[in-house]
Amino acid sequence: MRLDYFIANSANVSRKEARRLILAARASVDGVICKKAATQLSGSERVTLDDESMVLPGERYLMLHKPEGVVSATTDSEHPTALDLLPPDWRRNLHIAGRLDKDTTGLLLLSTDGQWTHRVTSPRAECPKTYLATLAEPLPDDALSQLEKGVELRGETKLTAPATVERLNEDRLRLTISEGRYHQVKRMLAAVGNRVVALHRERIGAVSLDPELVSGNYRELSQAEIDSF
Repeated sequence: MRLDYFIANSANVSRKEARRLILAARASVDGVICKKAATQLSGSERVTLDDESMVLPGERYLMLHKPEGVVSATTDSEHPTALDLLPPDWRRNLHIAGRLDKDTTGLLLLSTDGQWTHRVTSPRAECPKTYLATLAEPLPDDALSQLEKGVELRGETKLTAPATVERLNEDRLRLTISEGRYHQVKRMLAAVGNRVVALHRERIGAVSLDPELVSGNYRELSQAEIDSF
């Protein structure tokens, strides 16, 4: 790890500010002042800033109840982002594991641990995701059966993997898929002649959205939730 990256993350400053501090001879590695931002650290060194020992923060793992109108991005010039819902000192280096459309609500997982977010999102993991879908029209039995067998999405030739579908009422479904194709749930319902008017993700893998977590709020994942992926 580069020294400027270490200082930036341990002192919660920008990389630019970290480089400025290093150039000003305020950082030391194993007791020796170091003015080279690109100095590589193995992880065993003692790094100090103004004679105060620096320690990297631990990895963060969060669940967020995403509201409608918020985009699943770290920055956006036009819309509020998922990270805007978090305190500034929690946002650094967070990745979103499995994005949601702006008009889709529900469970978002975020972490600073890139390997963990890869395990959540990798197509090879076939991580199941469960959604509540409200439809424009009642769904006939034959259309439900098509979803359970797999459907051909517009512009694609390969059928979707079979979905698990639970009918909640005439126009509301609980649908579980194990793929992550672009706008997949909406396109699957369009493929059987219907339209999604509201979509809410309630589960990713073994992690369910905490029912006590109101829209726009977040909490840290438990160790059991982290280890489930």
